[in-house]
Amino acid sequence: MNPKEIMRSFFLHRKWSYLIAIVSIAVAEFFQVQIPHVLGRFINQLKAGHATEHVVLKFALELVIIAACYVVAFGFGQLRVGRLGRTLEFELRQTLFAHWETLSSRYFQQHSVGDLLNHTLNDVNVVRQAMSQGMNQVTQALFLFIATLYMTIHTINLGLTLVSLIPILLIPLVIVVVGPQVRTRSRRVQEALSDMSERAEESFQAMQLIKATSNESVELGRFRLLVDEIVSRQMHLVQLNTLFQAALPLLSGISFVVGLVYGGDLVIHNQISLGSFVAFTAYLSMLVQPLLQFGFVINMFQNASASMLRIEVLLAVEPDITDPEHPVEKAWEGEIQIRHLTFQYPGSNVKALDDVSITVPKGTTLGIVGRTGAGKTTLLNLILRDYDPPLNTVLFDKTDIREMRLSDLRELIAYVPQDGFLFSTTIGHNIAFSQPVVEPQAVEQAASQSRILETIQSMPEGIDTQIGERGIMLSGGQRQRTAIARALIKSEAKVLILDDSLSAVDTNTETEILRVLRQVRGQKTTIIVAHRLSALRDADWIIVLDKGSVVESGVHQDLLRQNGIYANLFRIQTGGEPAHG
Repeated sequence: MNPKEIMRSFFLHRKWSYLIAIVSIAVAEFFQVQIPHVLGRFINQLKAGHATEHVVLKFALELVIIAACYVVAFGFGQLRVGRLGRTLEFELRQTLFAHWETLSSRYFQQHSVGDLLNHTLNDVNVVRQAMSQGMNQVTQALFLFIATLYMTIHTINLGLTLVSLIPILLIPLVIVVVGPQVRTRSRRVQEALSDMSERAEESFQAMQLIKATSNESVELGRFRLLVDEIVSRQMHLVQLNTLFQAALPLLSGISFVVGLVYGGDLVIHNQISLGSFVAFTAYLSMLVQPLLQFGFVINMFQNASASMLRIEVLLAVEPDITDPEHPVEKAWEGEIQIRHLTFQYPGSNVKALDDVSITVPKGTTLGIVGRTGAGKTTLLNLILRDYDPPLNTVLFDKTDIREMRLSDLRELIAYVPQDGFLFSTTIGHNIAFSQPVVEPQAVEQAASQSRILETIQSMPEGIDTQIGERGIMLSGGQRQRTAIARALIKSEAKVLILDDSLSAVDTNTETEILRVLRQVRGQKTTIIVAHRLSALRDADWIIVLDKGSVVESGVHQDLLRQNGIYANLFRIQTGGEPAHG
């Protein structure tokens, strides 16, 4: 959905909440402008000699009631506007995240995580501030300005009001002209700080290399250049800020001088009372506040407009992998067929796969082996439909996977990627990632099958143990076994795909895991990609990929007799053991 439509829908559904908030703030400003008027009346009573303890208490009580009414009305209105802003922020972030989940992994390979997070955090926050704090300030400033003008004109003096207003009416103009320049210079400072932080982080990570190569002075020189750039940009910002911050009090001060001279002359000539003059000086300070707010809000809405444009660009990205208009629905079994599959990545002239044909019957195990870059992961990506294969080249139960719902296809597949990515949470939540809730019994069963249960039981909090960012508290083999458990807990999956997911475990553990897989998978299909051939020896069928083509196929012993790539890899891994052994 377009962000403008989101905003329109949001306001239409909550128009009464906004109206109530606006009325509350308007009522609050009505009470606020009464305070100088009461003070003016009180001073007139003092000057006339009518002030008694009873009169003082009466005026004090009146001020207390006015202040209390202001606090209640303004607080209520501000709370509602703030809550609406947070709701909008929540909905925008939900919309962004939901949209990103419809995009293929290729999109995230082409966009940095930092940039996407910046949109989610900063841009959405800027829009929220404009729609809550900005609207709050606009409403407050508008009603305060109107109410104050009304009080000064009707209860004090029209001429005094107009003359004193001339200097402060320039305040919004100054803010609108200088504000964007302050923002631009501030952004440049932040960019320079970001460059410095990035350089420092790289230097810290490479400190051993820097010291080993005696490169400290060179690194220091590079770092000094970045710091000098920061200082230069900060000085430009300080100069502009100084000018900006001095201009506002100057214009306010000129207004007060004009009001003091003209208003004092009116008092001397008895055209206004002393109390009215004192009230006017208070009203003059009240007039400055909304004019300041108008200027800042204009800049705030300009920022929000730019952020909305960036969000609009994000939401305009169309997913390149989509559901068919009329998806096929049936009871899926788990047979996979690859028919004359030729594929090259977008923007590439090299074929990643060339005329690949394979059939993996339901309940069988297919092993895939090949050198780095042979096309193994590409083949898996197409089965998972991370990329769209050509029509009628990849079939699930004789149905083109492009005719299936993406959610149906991926629910039917349990996938363990090469890196075995783990989340920064508990080991139990990682294993139960695909489940709505963490069921300890199911987690422990999957952990037992992947031979990680004993490790979990030795942890201080069992399945509730935090494993750190990307599972840093675990070894490589433990991470792989945890990722396998995450796939095994998805018991309803018809196909299990292991993409070189046993490379970090020892051979004994690998043997145990493969034996358990044969037992628990039963009549379900399994595809194992491996560099270590011991993981494939018991596969029902093995294919060897080279430069995107199937160059060898058969069972383990057949491939050894062919004396090709597979046999050569076997000899290397077994230390020269005879190929036919």
